[in-house]
Amino acid sequence: MSFVLWGALWGTVTQTINFDSAKPGLLPPGWTVTPNAGTRAEWEVRRDPTAPSPPYVFAENSSYTAGGGDGRCPLAILNQTDVKDGELSVKLKPVAGKQDRAGGLVWRYHDPDNYYLVRANALENSIVLYKVEDGKRTPLASRGAIPNSYGVNHPVPLNQWSVLKVQFRGPLFSVYFNHRRLFEVLDSTFRDPGKVGLWTKAGGVTYFDDFRIAGK
Repeated sequence: MSFVLWGALWGTVTQTINFDSAKPGLLPPGWTVTPNAGTRAEWEVRRDPTAPSPPYVFAENSSYTAGGGDGRCPLAILNQTDVKDGELSVKLKPVAGKQDRAGGLVWRYHDPDNYYLVRANALENSIVLYKVEDGKRTPLASRGAIPNSYGVNHPVPLNQWSVLKVQFRGPLFSVYFNHRRLFEVLDSTFRDPGKVGLWTKAGGVTYFDDFRIAGK
């Protein structure tokens, strides 16, 4: 089930998607998946008894076998929504992975090679915000950080649900984990509205639920 609430101010829209009206084993309606690094992407809805909104979650299913190494970053993009300024959040559960156990949020997406991303990695216990420009993923330093540093070291529990959130307005991005603000980033590479979505990496398997979009 998902629902949409239209705000009275500035045409703001709030939408929460919990995937429970989709069919297990299939891609939920309204989403496009993007292969990466020459490999396929096989996102699907699957059953998880621990889902925050039971019974279904959204996951990328080919991560164990598709290859592609560190450069493989399958995307799932929501087709109908373009947002410039707003807030995204998702409940995520890293499940498995030897190279990575990461999941993330995508915003101001223009094509598979140009977008912003914040990801939480349970293998590294870190949370980092990136820009992907012309296919190159670059970590962005937080405000007030020491030179040549980016993101934060922070526990990201394996096989447990956590909440990852980003607020974005103009060039300012604020990153939250389990409702605690961790850091802010300033960047003006992508200023126009873009689509939003979800992200995984390499051989990691991460489950997603309660994907929330609020913005305009």
